Amino acid sequence: MIDVGEKEITKREAIAKGEVFLSRATIQSIKKGKIPKGDVLNCAQVAGILGAKKTPHLIPMCHPLKITYVKVSFKLEENRIEIKARAGGIDRTGVEMEALTAVSLAALTIYDMCKGVDKEIFISNIRLVKKTGGRSGDFAREKE
Repeated sequence: MIDVGEKEITKREAIAKGEVFLSRATIQSIKKGKIPKGDVLNCAQVAGILGAKKTPHLIPMCHPLKITYVKVSFKLEENRIEIKARAGGIDRTGVEMEALTAVSLAALTIYDMCKGVDKEIFISNIRLVKKTGGRSGDFAREKE
């Protein structure tokens, strides 16, 4: 791990997104609560939040951070679910990995819960959309 002990403690925020592509029938089953494993989006939301909190245990060189919030939300379209995670904290290093981990775990949970009814599911385009705070400054992806 790198030494961040000399860095200033500042407010940090990161937003990440990703997509899970599913059949239209599977999207409808999710909306109607008909997936056999249960409430897909509720479970994926909890998984994303837990993933963000466990990031330094999953990614070897990540620093444990003082996360003050994690929010995971979903936008359902006809053949995909867009996942958005927002993480914030006050620390010496950023929360980008926490936001990206939240999206990744939410996507994997959707996959796991729906794989029994849809063999064509795929996860795509997990990316950092925006980050604020820190020595390197703010970042916002141009095309979002």
